[in-house]
Amino acid sequence: MEIKILGSGCPKCKKLEANVKEALEKTGKTANIEHVTEYSEIAQYNVMSTPGLVVDGKVVSAGKLLKPKDIEPLLN
Repeated sequence: MEIKILGSGCPKCKKLEANVKEALEKTGKTANIEHVTEYSEIAQYNVMSTPGLVVDGKVVSAGKLLKPKDIEPLLN
């Protein structure tokens, strides 16, 4: 599984990454996590507000700081 966190590296982006890691632990899944900070690459996903969450190439959330319990179903 490939997961990308889209954002400039702000506190919300960092917290989303931590929440993704927690959700992965709870579900027993493994993934490669990449933090994308380049605006040109973020724009390719049509994400205009960050943080954004991309799972296996699909944008599953944008502009929200999801909690681990909200991320878990997105990992299936």
